[in-house]
This record gives sequence, C-alpha cells and structure tokens, in this order.
Amino acid sequence: MSSQATVKNVNIGIDDESRTKIAEGLSRLLADTYTLYLKTHNFHWNVTGPMFQTLHLMFETQYTELALAVDLIAERIRALGYPAPGTYSEYAKLSSIPETSGVPKAKEMIQLLVEGQEAVVRTARSIFPVVDEVNDEPTADLLTQRMQVHEKTAWMLRSLLEE
Repeated sequence: MSSQATVKNVNIGIDDESRTKIAEGLSRLLADTYTLYLKTHNFHWNVTGPMFQTLHLMFETQYTELALAVDLIAERIRALGYPAPGTYSEYAKLSSIPETSGVPKAKEMIQLLVEGQEAVVRTARSIFPVVDEVNDEPTADLLTQRMQVHEKTAWMLRSLLEE
C-alpha cells in the first residue's frame, strides 16, 4: 500500500507504519474471505449427489456468513485509513486460496472448503503479531471472531468427511 492511499491525519494511537502493516494483512484476509465466499457460493449452486440437501443448505449458511464478514473486514481497513481492495484482480493477487476450476464432486467440495476455511484462519493468525504489538484491540477482536468462525466451520466440514 502506498502512503498516498492513506487517509491523512488518522490519529488513533497506532503509528503509520503499523497501520499500514495491519491494513495490508487485513487486505489479504479480505481477499481470502471473498475468495472463499465465491467458492462456497459456487459449490452451493453446483453440488449434487446424496448429500445435496444437507450441503446445499450448509453452503448457503456459510456463504451468507462470509458475505457479512467481508463488510466488517473492509470497514476495519477503512477505519485504519486505507482503501479496501474490491476487485477480482486485487483479490487474485492477495488471496492464498486457489480458484477451483470445473465442478468437483461433493466430497471434494467439502475438502476444498475445509482447506479454504483453514487458509483464512492462517491469514488471520499471521496479522496478530503487529496487532498485539500496537495494542490494536478492535482488529484483535475482529481477528479472534473470524478465527473462531472459520475453525468451527472447518471442524463441521471435516466431520462430513469421516467414515
């Protein structure tokens, strides 16, 4: 993020360098979250097989939650004085979650979503050192909440893969 992108005169008790690092981390989190939203919504539309009804409803619940989350993350980036990324090309550069081509079988969809949920957790966790260092409690709270949701969702999805 260039210094030109910052909102001038943000004086919230966090130095400019730390705000930049946090906003960059949150931008990666936003990209991961949005990418996972798209993947989950795609799987909701395209799932088939004996678990159709269960997965169709589960994926809908998950993508709805993710849609709300992207707004919270983007608003935190804005509160730190930076523009939130909002294009597919930006998300493709920032996200750690690969796109899935084609339409996988239901079980593979579940596995891919487990991997996506875990990727979001790792991205959120990677931001904590700078957040803790500067006592950025609002961001720490957001990260903690996101990690709890994604860890629980990954667990629920993994349980569907057990025999």
